[in-house]
Amino acid sequence: MINVLGLAVGIAASLLIFLIIQFETSFDNFHKKKNSIYRLGTQFHNQDGIGYSDGVSFPTGPALRIDFPQIKEVASIFRNGGQITVEDGSARLKKLNEDNFYYAEPEFFKMFDFGWLAGNPQACLKDPHSVVLTQATAEKYFGDWKTAMGKTIKYENKTLYKITGILKNPPPNTDFPLSVVASYSALQNTYIKDNLNDWVSTFGGAYTFVVLPPEFSPSKFNAQLIGFAKKHKPAEYSKDACVAQPLSEIHYDDRFGNYSNHTFSHSLITALALIGIFLILIACVNFINLATAQAVNRSREVGVRKVLGSNRSQLALQFLGETALITIAAVIIAVVVAESALPFLNKLLETRMSMNFIFDPWLVLFVIVVAILVTFLSGLYPAVILSGFNPITALKSKITSKMVGGISLRRALVVLQFAIAQVLIIGMLIVVSQMNFFRNASLGFDKAAIITVPLPGDSTSKTKIDYMRNQLLANKNILKASFSFKSPSAEGNWNSDFKFDHSSKNTDFSANLKWADADYFKTYNLQFVAGRPYYPSDTVREFVVNETLLRKLGIRDPKDAIGKEINFWNNNKVANIVGVIRDFNSYSLRQPMAPVVLSTWRDVYQTINIKIKPGTEKSVLPYVEKLWNQSFPDYVYQYEFLDETITNFYKQENQLSMLYKIFAAIAIFISCLGLYGLVSFMAVQRTKEVGIRKVLGASAQHIVYLLSKEFTLLIIVAFIISAPVAYYIMHKWLQNYTYRIPLSASIFLLAIVSSIIIAWITVGQRAIKAAIANPVKSLRTE
Repeated sequence: MINVLGLAVGIAASLLIFLIIQFETSFDNFHKKKNSIYRLGTQFHNQDGIGYSDGVSFPTGPALRIDFPQIKEVASIFRNGGQITVEDGSARLKKLNEDNFYYAEPEFFKMFDFGWLAGNPQACLKDPHSVVLTQATAEKYFGDWKTAMGKTIKYENKTLYKITGILKNPPPNTDFPLSVVASYSALQNTYIKDNLNDWVSTFGGAYTFVVLPPEFSPSKFNAQLIGFAKKHKPAEYSKDACVAQPLSEIHYDDRFGNYSNHTFSHSLITALALIGIFLILIACVNFINLATAQAVNRSREVGVRKVLGSNRSQLALQFLGETALITIAAVIIAVVVAESALPFLNKLLETRMSMNFIFDPWLVLFVIVVAILVTFLSGLYPAVILSGFNPITALKSKITSKMVGGISLRRALVVLQFAIAQVLIIGMLIVVSQMNFFRNASLGFDKAAIITVPLPGDSTSKTKIDYMRNQLLANKNILKASFSFKSPSAEGNWNSDFKFDHSSKNTDFSANLKWADADYFKTYNLQFVAGRPYYPSDTVREFVVNETLLRKLGIRDPKDAIGKEINFWNNNKVANIVGVIRDFNSYSLRQPMAPVVLSTWRDVYQTINIKIKPGTEKSVLPYVEKLWNQSFPDYVYQYEFLDETITNFYKQENQLSMLYKIFAAIAIFISCLGLYGLVSFMAVQRTKEVGIRKVLGASAQHIVYLLSKEFTLLIIVAFIISAPVAYYIMHKWLQNYTYRIPLSASIFLLAIVSSIIIAWITVGQRAIKAAIANPVKSLRTE
């Protein structure tokens, strides 16, 4: 039972890990041209090193077609979420927020193999007012995708689009979560129109793809892209080069990111694969330990079989066959366990993995290979040892544990087991501690009890800002209200370099721009170290900056910055600095503190920031929704708590933290199963010894100590091996974060103490039972 259970749990865990790895490595493999497709991203070279963006300047696509005639396929796509209004035929309007709204050139669907249910892929996006929907989106809008063709939807309450095609639902393993795709030429009628010929600005989500011909190598293309940037970009920006990234790397490279906002690095895949291998290895160790421990009991059987004519190879095959039967039973149980656990795993990782043995030959092959490997790893050594017994010695019952080499081997394997388990425990403790640090770290602003509500982008809505503010503050449970481009820490930031103090050159770094009204500072409790807040205004009149920006400019005393001029975009936005605030984290804690510039600019506000009295959410949220519906009846109301938004920055880390907890628990469980089996066997083997010791006066505590001390020493040896390995691995992992916990001795101490306590609990129960047994019964047969 111990062998079957240990192997089943280990194989089930490895099977789930295989499904995760298989899913994560299958992204966008279904495109026929996947090996020739490249995305252009941007590398920014500044005083802090190299920065990355997944987007490029909008003129990149047209310029590539001219400058690289050998590249026959170029396609641009841009994501820009917004509100969709649909009349579904029942005289009712549906208002929905659509994050996955894209503008794409028709060439995009020639390059990528997304299936079609209706429409002509080559012609459906040529008209500026045409749009295609996925099947799920069409059904959400109209109830039946077949009735959607030819109907219209309204985008952002102003632009009508006619539905000219229906896409099959994209598979779950794609980094293109398409829902609505409009004609790329429609960008001429949006706020982007002024940037379509702008080589300076780079928009995240503005992708350009190319299909490289076989004779045009990626290295050659990247080399020529350096000259391409120098040719088109202004001189001071020509060092910000375009780089070609293979489609096959988009899912794994978190420097650039992708539309799905989900990357899974190669190192993470390697780590999970090693954990899966280690868990199977730990389970196999249990089998070897118990088989060698029981070898003495089977020595007479081997002797009889050899006397009756069996040779060594026949006996080895017999014992391997027994192992195979146990492994098959374990595999069957493992498949059932994995199938039962898969819904939980899908929910945790927000995936749609499935275990389909009929349509997934790789899954079948994995299970077969695991069964064969486990059979040989677990059974080969015991089979060789058992089949090698001398029949005469075996029949005389003179085979001992020392003769089969079992004691030293079992010790080594127990050390191996717990070394692996403790590496996982230490890693889990460090990951959990880092996640707790993220949750509790001070970001330099007040994030508690603040809700953010997207503000409509049209000019009419902007005229209602003052009315909204007054109505919000009329509620006694709303403490502060502010309007801004973004909250202090948010995705989708606006960055730009600038000219400082009448300089003729732009800075060699970019500042994070926070356009916000004068109430922003009180709403988020931002602290001033010099100067004052800017005065209320609808346009840029004054600037407030943070300490990091001054350090990058070489200014030591914040007071020296007051009155200095900042000039954005060649005199487009010019004003003087009137205040300096303490640093706050405007990005996630993975990244260093950013230089920040704040000013008023009503036209770009897209967020309402509302500070509420803690505990009053149930009364405040309906009030805000009612006010919203009165003020903006044509728009969808939605809100987020800021602290939850910030927590979502670390969603993947939190998911992996839970996975590590589970795998560490499984490793400990399997290891303790083996310990329980070994101590049970030892207790039986030493029954008479324990009886004699008790007759001679040994206490129960002494007997427990006798049976437990060796395992305690082995776990300490395992810790000595595992601690430096875990330190090295986790030290490298922590380097991914600018703000990180120290690798303190307390984490390692907690790992060894918890391992020993778990082992004592496992061993102690069986040891106590042996220690309190009546010695008369154990000695009666002598």
